[in-house]
Amino acid sequence: MLSTVALGTVGASVGYPADDKPFDAGEKIIGHVSNSEPIINLPKLMGIDFSITKHVLMIWLVAAIVFAGVTWIVRRRLRRGDAVSFRPGTALEIVTGYIRDSIVLPNVGAKWVNTWAPLILTFFLFIFTANLIGLIPIFDVLHVANHWIFHADMHHSVFGRMLEGGTTATANFNVTAGLALVTFISIIIAGSKAHGFINHWKNIVPPGLAWPIYILLIPIEIMGMLIKPFALTMRLAANMTGGHIAILALLCFIFIITEMFHSALWGMGAGLIISLPLAVGISGLELIIVLVQAYVFTLLTTVFIGLAINVHH
Repeated sequence: MLSTVALGTVGASVGYPADDKPFDAGEKIIGHVSNSEPIINLPKLMGIDFSITKHVLMIWLVAAIVFAGVTWIVRRRLRRGDAVSFRPGTALEIVTGYIRDSIVLPNVGAKWVNTWAPLILTFFLFIFTANLIGLIPIFDVLHVANHWIFHADMHHSVFGRMLEGGTTATANFNVTAGLALVTFISIIIAGSKAHGFINHWKNIVPPGLAWPIYILLIPIEIMGMLIKPFALTMRLAANMTGGHIAILALLCFIFIITEMFHSALWGMGAGLIISLPLAVGISGLELIIVLVQAYVFTLLTTVFIGLAINVHH
C-alpha cells in the first residue's frame, strides 16, 4: 500500500508532461523525506522557532494515540477483569511483561526494575507507533486527492502545506536526538540515585590506576558518554529514513524511464517489472525494521542505564 500510494504521490507532484521541467529524482526524494515548511507559523521565542511542522504534528498524533490507546486498554481491562477474552489487554500485558522481565530486569537489577520499566516501555510504545504510522500513507493519499480533486494551494494554505514532506517523525534527527537526550539524562539520574551524584561521576573511570592513565582515560570516557546518545540518534533516524529513500528511488525510476524514452508505456513497463515488486519487498522489510528499531533503541537505553547502576559489574 505504501508503494502504490507513494507512486501516485510522486506522479502527482512530478509536473510532467504539464511543463518542460525535467524530472529531478533527488529533489522529489529529499522533498518527501525531509521535514516540511511550517504548517502554522508562530513567532520565535528567544531565537527558537516554535512553528508547527508536519513532524511536530505527527509527534502530537503519536503521543495522543499511545496515551489514549494505553489508557483505554487498561481501563477496559480493569472494568472487565477478564484476562482471556480482552485481547488488546492481553497483548499489552505480554509486551509489558517481556520488556520488564527480559530487557529491564537483567540490566538494571531487581531493585531498580520498577523504577525504569515505565520509561523503557514508554520509549518502546512511542517509537514503535511512530515508526508504524510512518509507513501508513496518510498524507500521500491526501496529496493524490488534492492533485485530482481539491486543488488546494501547496504554499498558501494550511491544508496544502500539510501535504509536503514526510510523515515519519522518527526519521527526523531532531526527534531522535530528543529521545536520546532523555536517555542521556536518565543515565545520569540512574547513576546518581544508585551511587550519589559525586560518586556517579567518579565511577566513569575505574579506581586504583596510576594517575598518568587518568589523563588519557577520562577524556575517552567522557567522549564515550557523549557518543552513546549520538549513536542512538543516528541509528534510529538513519534506518527509518533509508527505507523510504530506497522505495522512492525505485518508484522514481518509472518517471526517469518515461522521460528517457518519451513514452508512458515504457515507464509503466519498468514499474510493473522492476520498481513495484522491489518497492513492495522493501515495504515488507520496513515492517520488520519498525519493530527491530524500537526494540534496539529501548534495549540500548536499558543497557546504558544498567551500566550506570551496576558500574562495578
